[in-house]
This record gives sequence, structure tokens and C-alpha cells, in this order.
Amino acid sequence: MNNTTCQSINFDFPRRFLPPVFILVFIVGLVANGWGLKYLLHNWKKLGDINVFVLNLGLADILYLLTLPFLMVYYFKDSTWIFGDTFCKITRFCFNINLYGSIGFLTCISVYRYLAIVHPMRARGRLTVTHYVAISVMIWLLVSVQSLPDMFYTKTSENKTACYDTTHKTYVEDYLKYSLGWTLTGFCLPFLITLGCYGQVIVILCRRNTIDKVQRQRSLKLLLILIVLFSVCYIPYHVFKNLSLWSRVLSKQQVCYDWSNGVYIARQISRGLVCLNSALNPLVYLHGNEDITAQLRELLQRARQMFRRPLPTHSGSVPMNQITD
Repeated sequence: MNNTTCQSINFDFPRRFLPPVFILVFIVGLVANGWGLKYLLHNWKKLGDINVFVLNLGLADILYLLTLPFLMVYYFKDSTWIFGDTFCKITRFCFNINLYGSIGFLTCISVYRYLAIVHPMRARGRLTVTHYVAISVMIWLLVSVQSLPDMFYTKTSENKTACYDTTHKTYVEDYLKYSLGWTLTGFCLPFLITLGCYGQVIVILCRRNTIDKVQRQRSLKLLLILIVLFSVCYIPYHVFKNLSLWSRVLSKQQVCYDWSNGVYIARQISRGLVCLNSALNPLVYLHGNEDITAQLRELLQRARQMFRRPLPTHSGSVPMNQITD
């Protein structure tokens, strides 16, 4: 620990790391969500009322994906924000809506699976599409209320060139308290509910031999997807976000630790990982598609055929051996 001077932080790392991640997530996310939503709408009756939650999950992803081009421009311009303070806040708000909306709807899907497998007779016929729509509206409202205070924190620097995903160092102490409460209500509680639901589901799947084999495989596959989402995307983000804020509070007080730079870099990596949820969430509504492997194979074959087609020749074309640049 050093109580007088603080180690310099590697602020260049996010400029090198985040833009390629944003580009990858934007392309894969749009394709995957478009494909997933198309499959969802074509198989609406077959998949059941859970589609309401899955549809909202896809809409939350698309809302965030549409803001990624602006963040790409931001980092390509050496972290210079050119779109104004208001749009900076809107961009960060969309990210939070996507993140905590995704966690909320994944929790609802977990509860739905729990009721369908653990209490099938009690749940059957009692919940209608209207109930699921009302629950979805409530999730959007809760997530908006949780995210709204973030809009009132300063998001840009004094010269209006930076767009912070948290806030300016002046308000970092208050923001840390807000972030800890937000983490508890927006992430920890839904995570515990999801763990509890799927813990019961696993017990029932192991004990009962009467459960359909296909339903059992789908439930286990969905559980694996959720484990990946929470382990890769959500847990590291919340851990390192709060650690980074705490490090900034200590740095402001001239109390510094050797691990501050490592925490900052880990925080930026976790920001890239949490963005992946918009590209990975479509697995939730594609996991029940038994034809997905065949469809992927057909898509790859079409792509190969398209690239193997000979280019048309024109009388005015330049021979390859005459191209110099």
C-alpha cells in the first residue's frame, strides 16, 4: 500500500479492448436476436406462454445493441464523446435497462420452469398471457426505477469529452453506495431466486422418472445456458464494478493499493464480458429448437457456395497482374 502517491492507471486498455468486443457483439447480437425472434414468432403457439418473457428479453437486447455504434465511435476517437451529455446518459441508461431487464426476464423464465416442473398441477390454467404481460410490464417499470437515479449523476467530464459509465470522481462516494444497493436488488436477489428455482428443478428431474426425456434435456440445457450467462457476464461485472468504485474512493483519499491497476483492467474486461449477454441471450429462445444444428449447417453451406461463385468478368476490368496497390 502507498499512502502518498498512487500508481498510474492504464487508461489506454479500454480503448484497445472494448471496440473489437463492441463490433463483435453488435454483429453477432443483431444476427442472433433477429434469427431468434423470427423463430420465436413462427413457433409462438408451440413454445407456450413463456414466449412473452423471451420476447421482452430480445427487445431489451436490441435496445442496447442499437447504442453500440455510438460507443464504437467514442472509443475510436480516443475516448472523445461527441454526442452530448444527454445522449451519453441515454446510452448508459439503455445499457442498464438491457442488463437488469435481461436478469429480470431470465429470473421470470426460471420461475416459469420451476412452476412447470415442480408444481405442474397448481400452475396449470392459473396463469394466462395477461398475467405474463402484466409481469413483464412490472419488470420494465422496476428496472427503470432502479436505473433512473443513475441518470442524475454526472456522466461527462468538465470539457464534455468523456462519457462515464459510472460517474465523475467528485461523486464517486455516493455512487458506490448507490451501486452496492443496486447490485443487491438488481442482481443478487434475482440470482438467488434463479439458483433456488433451478436447485428444486434439478432435484425433481433426478427423482422423477415420469418426466418426459425431451423436457428434461431442455431444462438441463437451459440451466447450463443460465450458468454460463451468470458466470461469464453478470458476476464478474458486478464484482469488479464495485471493487473499481471502492478503489477510486481510496485513490481520492490518497490511499492506494498495488492492485488498483489490476482491478481497473479487470473491470474493463468485465464490461466487455457483460456486453456478451446481448449475443448470448438468444440461446435462451433457440435452445428448444432441435433443428438448429441442421439450420446452422445449411447456413454455412450457403455461405460457402456464395463465396465460391466465380466473379463476373467485364471488358473494362483490370488484370490482377496490373494492380499495384
